[in-house]
Amino acid sequence: MAMITLQTLFIAFFGIASVAFGVSVFRTSSMMRSALALLFSQTALGAMFLAMQAEFLGVLQIMMMATEMSIMAIFMVMFMMDPGGLGEMEMTHQKQLSILAGVAGALVTAGIALFTHWGADGVAAPAAAEQTRALGMELLGRSMLIFETAGVTILTAMIAATAVAMPALQRKKTS
Repeated sequence: MAMITLQTLFIAFFGIASVAFGVSVFRTSSMMRSALALLFSQTALGAMFLAMQAEFLGVLQIMMMATEMSIMAIFMVMFMMDPGGLGEMEMTHQKQLSILAGVAGALVTAGIALFTHWGADGVAAPAAAEQTRALGMELLGRSMLIFETAGVTILTAMIAATAVAMPALQRKKTS
């Protein structure tokens, strides 16, 4: 019983941390701080997966977000006029519409959660090792071509972005 309570405590802690860092993404006027807050938010989400004993998903989430946010931060430093956010900069747009959409979405989600009949409890989930094995079979089975294509596409986009950035960097060095 104490293990369940401790696990629930960790899930709640990382969930709250993820939401708090997610909010701070939009509260800062710096693209760099925003990227770091997004990294911390997604890392907390990965830690939630780890706390739920979904080790594969947790480690994958953390590794993907660390790589993605590092690349994003590098490109922001290269191309942003003020990546540190030291100058005056407004990072939010359509504030009233955004607030209205957020409140409406929260109310709809709460309504669905509270007023939907969810049925009887499901069967117990398989062990963590069995879940990881089933996920691996799914990824390496019928979805393999999709994932391989997505990986090659992302790699091509990164190489193309670097190739496009190289002339701009060389012009900066010569001027």
